[in-house]
Amino acid sequence: MQNSFFVDSDKLSEAALQKKHRLEREPASRTNHMEYMEGMEQISSDIMDKVLSERNGYEYGRYTKEDVRRALAHEVCSIEDFKALLSPAALPYLEEMAKRAKIETGKHFGNTVYIFTPLYIANYCENYCVYCGFNCYNDIVRKKLTKEEIEKEMKIIADSGIEEILMLTGESRSMSDLSYIGMACEMAAKYFRNVGLEIYPVNSEEYRYLHECGADYVTVFQETYDSDKYETLHLLGHKRVFPYRFDAQERAILGGMRGVGISALLGLADFRKDALASALHVYYLQRKYPHVEYSLSCPRLRPIINNDRINPMDVHERQLCQILCAYRIFLPYVGITVSSREQQHFRDGIVKIAATKVSAGVSTGIGDHESKYEGTQEEGTGDEQFEISDARSLEEMYHDISGEGLQPVLNDYVYV
Repeated sequence: MQNSFFVDSDKLSEAALQKKHRLEREPASRTNHMEYMEGMEQISSDIMDKVLSERNGYEYGRYTKEDVRRALAHEVCSIEDFKALLSPAALPYLEEMAKRAKIETGKHFGNTVYIFTPLYIANYCENYCVYCGFNCYNDIVRKKLTKEEIEKEMKIIADSGIEEILMLTGESRSMSDLSYIGMACEMAAKYFRNVGLEIYPVNSEEYRYLHECGADYVTVFQETYDSDKYETLHLLGHKRVFPYRFDAQERAILGGMRGVGISALLGLADFRKDALASALHVYYLQRKYPHVEYSLSCPRLRPIINNDRINPMDVHERQLCQILCAYRIFLPYVGITVSSREQQHFRDGIVKIAATKVSAGVSTGIGDHESKYEGTQEEGTGDEQFEISDARSLEEMYHDISGEGLQPVLNDYVYV
């Protein structure tokens, strides 16, 4: 399956091409994905061991319809109940799960749906992740926004009415160093009430610096919790180190971040086991740090530039709906985000059941929000990370959510 992810290498230099082929061909030429690199902070935490133990021991084929009915009957959903709700045996009970999830969502979030937009400020990357459009061996247009360009993008987004932004970079310390990201956070704090980051994982004191610059929360995708599969998909760069990535949210909490987001990229490995691990990652962190806000998302693989052969391994909309409903029943207080990777009809339906947050006015390219919002042709933009499915603007999203009898919310947090 691994070869189906590889990108077109026609324009790589001969030396780079040889290195790429050696990494793909010879596991011995890669660094140990479980060993920390120099400068990586190691924290004392048992959460990874707990999560991986539960994931690796999860035999979802053994659960029956009786287990599912019993799980739905319980007022409080245990880990064992959650495992039953994620199993294939629960698919015939999807309607009952949706009803239960809707009740839980209403109890804790009312009929509100929060709206945000992402802003990609750079797409340089030093990792070779074979499924990602930003990977260092993919021949795409690279760009890093200047301070002036960042402010221009932010003003366009803020003028649309958005009050929460999620800033993203490719994973390159050399091209998007901490001071650059800190500058962007300081600027974002002038335009937006909530500032989120999705960047390369850093140490706790570095997260503290970014928090002091204005960042409120951090999202990190583990991609897959299957450490063996992770090793075959992340062939080069700091992202290759599995445990350092796993502990990123906990380091962000230690650095003072108000909230953290967790996710697997469904379709890279066994999606049921990865869904279990994602939720348990939140579950154990929530018990260790109850003051922190937590969120989950369920992105599925999307097409990327120079690679049209990605197969999301049978994660269809019914399975995705099952996972989201199970998340809500198991973790009723946790925010659930459904991104523009999913189609409009799915997002419109799931916000009435389990999801509490959606993106609008989305661009995964670098420096092209003006073209998205104003219909102009922007020069010198960077290529997108992946193709989106739902391109609605804030105005369209706000109108559609309101039309479903829900209350769109642009900001739910006030500093005092």
